[in-house]
Amino acid sequence: MSKLFEATEINGMKLANRFVRSATWEGMAADDGAVTANLNDCMAKLAEGGVGLIISSHTYVHPRGQAGPWQLGVYKDELIPGLKTMTEAVHEKGGKIVMQLAHGGFFANAKLTGETSLAPSNVEGIAKGPRQELTVAEIKEIVAAFARGAERAKEAGFDGVQIHSAHGYLLSQFLSPAFNKRTDEYGGNISSRAKIHREVLRAAKGAVGIDYPVLIKMNSQDFIDGGLSLEDSVQVGKMMAEGGIDAIEISGGMLNNPKLSPSRVGINKKEKEAYFQEAAKAFRSKIDVPLILVGGNRSFEMAERLVDEGVTDYISLSRPFIREPGLINRWKSGDLQKATCISDNQCFEPARKGKGIYCVTEEREKQHAKEK
Repeated sequence: MSKLFEATEINGMKLANRFVRSATWEGMAADDGAVTANLNDCMAKLAEGGVGLIISSHTYVHPRGQAGPWQLGVYKDELIPGLKTMTEAVHEKGGKIVMQLAHGGFFANAKLTGETSLAPSNVEGIAKGPRQELTVAEIKEIVAAFARGAERAKEAGFDGVQIHSAHGYLLSQFLSPAFNKRTDEYGGNISSRAKIHREVLRAAKGAVGIDYPVLIKMNSQDFIDGGLSLEDSVQVGKMMAEGGIDAIEISGGMLNNPKLSPSRVGINKKEKEAYFQEAAKAFRSKIDVPLILVGGNRSFEMAERLVDEGVTDYISLSRPFIREPGLINRWKSGDLQKATCISDNQCFEPARKGKGIYCVTEEREKQHAKEK
């Protein structure tokens, strides 16, 4: 049997295989961030399709941290009953689900929150609209919000939580010298820029207990001028490991500069797959916690090689599951053709229009087939 289908554990969380659904924004939550039937169906299909571990939508922990419309929320107790229906939908299908905890920071949507966006520093030229530099008291409030979000996730039946520190969201902004120009204890060298990460991890572990899985998703590099370097990122990974993190998902790039990131469009040959694998090797050489590798994973052959060679412990995918929620069961059945996702990024357009994420290309193909 392939190692990809081995049963494993992350801090007691038993997983049926080494495949992970990486968090995204589905645009399916209610206006206040509440769970909807469509969102539950989406998660249930992933579990039914054989995904070993599902990571939820990026879920905002504080009202001022909302990044986009119809984004899942965990900022108030009233959302817990709805979140329970999500975990029940996944568990009924035999799946496991972790909640991703997030804050938009610089990129919080002021039109939705009704307040000025908060950022590590008020840096000009990165985005339109006013930004307010966080005070130390506000940083402490956000740390507490992450911890309370973890507590709510546990209460709602999630199997663990993942701290979101990638792609230019708030915690990622603290690590990035391009965003973080602070001169206090939260700015300067990488240890200081990562201080909020250590605080969030400590607070979350304190809220949910050491036996509850707490993961992190982080940038390997920002791929922007003056951004986070791989060397500094590995240092943060070591700090997180020392603080008791249970797994690290390795990603990269910033949402405000996608063109400077590794190619996310047209992943049509093996050379374009797994574009953060060299970063994973750098993490592996210094850090002894389970690694989850996201970024352009499309073929079973590549996924198997990465795990067999010890580059990563888990293979994470997102867009392929939008088109094929049953991809893992297909591979397990012996049909090892690569994912049918063509990485054209059309799937996000319906979500921006309030229709929720789906594979536009697949729908067009179905329509063409009907017309023939």
